[in-house]
Amino acid sequence: MGNSPRGRRTAPLVIVRVLVLCALASSLLGGTAQADGVSSGADVQVAQTLGTRDLTIVLRRMDIAPGPLHVDVVTHAGSAPGTLKLRASTAGTTFSETTVRLDGKPGAHPALLRVDQPGPWELGLDDGTDTASIPFLVPARVIPPWEKATFGGFVGAGVFLVIGLVVAMRVRRPQLALIPAGGMVAALAVAVTGAMLSASTPAPPAPGAALDPTIDNIQDPYANAQMSTVDFSRPPVNLAVHSPNARSGGLAEVRLAFADGSTGRPVDDLLVHDNALVHLVVISPTGRLWHLHPVRVGPGDYRVKFTPPEAGTYAVAAEVARRGGGVQLVRTTLPVAAGTDSPAEPVPAGAGARVVDGNPVDVEVKPGKPTTITARFGKADLQPWLGMLGHLIVVGPITGDTRVGADAAAAPTWAHVHSMIPQSPGMPGKPDETVAAYGPDIPFTYTFAAPGKYRIWLQAERDYTVLTVPMQLEVPPEGAPQ
Repeated sequence: MGNSPRGRRTAPLVIVRVLVLCALASSLLGGTAQADGVSSGADVQVAQTLGTRDLTIVLRRMDIAPGPLHVDVVTHAGSAPGTLKLRASTAGTTFSETTVRLDGKPGAHPALLRVDQPGPWELGLDDGTDTASIPFLVPARVIPPWEKATFGGFVGAGVFLVIGLVVAMRVRRPQLALIPAGGMVAALAVAVTGAMLSASTPAPPAPGAALDPTIDNIQDPYANAQMSTVDFSRPPVNLAVHSPNARSGGLAEVRLAFADGSTGRPVDDLLVHDNALVHLVVISPTGRLWHLHPVRVGPGDYRVKFTPPEAGTYAVAAEVARRGGGVQLVRTTLPVAAGTDSPAEPVPAGAGARVVDGNPVDVEVKPGKPTTITARFGKADLQPWLGMLGHLIVVGPITGDTRVGADAAAAPTWAHVHSMIPQSPGMPGKPDETVAAYGPDIPFTYTFAAPGKYRIWLQAERDYTVLTVPMQLEVPPEGAPQ
């Protein structure tokens, strides 16, 4: 019986079926082992100094459009109660809007908007007096080539499997089943190769970060994957600051105009960098510091309000990141006319001279070598601010104490140093300001390149209040006794 023609036909058929089933099992196992995919983004946090309110706008991650857009408006201590209108618009057309009532208590105030399509959008803020516009992107579901190859290979293997079974069962020459079996093996090879390469293949240029956020780039960023950052780098920006009616003791509106250094056109490609579109540092003549985040009211047009306490020359530095152009620091000055001056507090000098929550600031200055500055803030209840545990502003060397603003504007060193948030197992991404579980020690490491007198400001957040600790350090010449 085993040597009969029927037995000879049955044996290859059984072998083919076994091979096909084994390959199918391998394909199923291979499909579950792959772990690649396109990230739909993460929460976006944008600090905004809207009028006299310091806000943090948190746009929660969206997976697909159309769908809901969850927004949290985080207010800080001292924020006045009122009503804030939010609107989501694209191509100049408002799609949805809602209202958030601010009760004057610091914390998160949730809001819900809707978006209907992927692409570039704007979130509008309006408190009845001041307005702001935050650009953001709604991601599209983009399937990378290796994922297409993986799933296409599995689908092809399934098709060849069906063909092989049909050929093996219906055709008198079962050897012909080896042809679709070979196709199935080739398709599985493509699928497995795509799955294995998915972990090591770099992602395409990100629309809105590396590429201009056009509809085409969002829908198919791989079309421009051959471009390097050099091909679409941006020239430096020029900054012009205007506040013609600024007087000490009064609320001043400062207008910042960012223009392209090559064309002179308004710059409208700033990215959210360290949770803000613009980080603006303002230093008064006697050394007071403001860390503000101007709001966007139009292309290259940003506004911010603050109350200058004294007349004189203020140093102004804006830290921005352009798409394809990297992080840039541009500096200028702001004159403030005499009004009602208020005297500044004396700035402590030297290591351990400043006390924070009853604990001295530990400073060990090492000229030309990394210096660690550690401030201890009472207990472990600090909140992240701008995505960081703490911030350190360094300006110097400066020459005197009576005109710090003018000296700071010309100082060779301006540094914005961060103390990073410790990584917590199981916590994806960066925590927002609703998490108060960090500290009490906040270490900063920085290398003072030149000897001289420096002004530094340490910043941290507790109870939705940003604490600013000013200090003055004397960096001795290299080789001087410590």
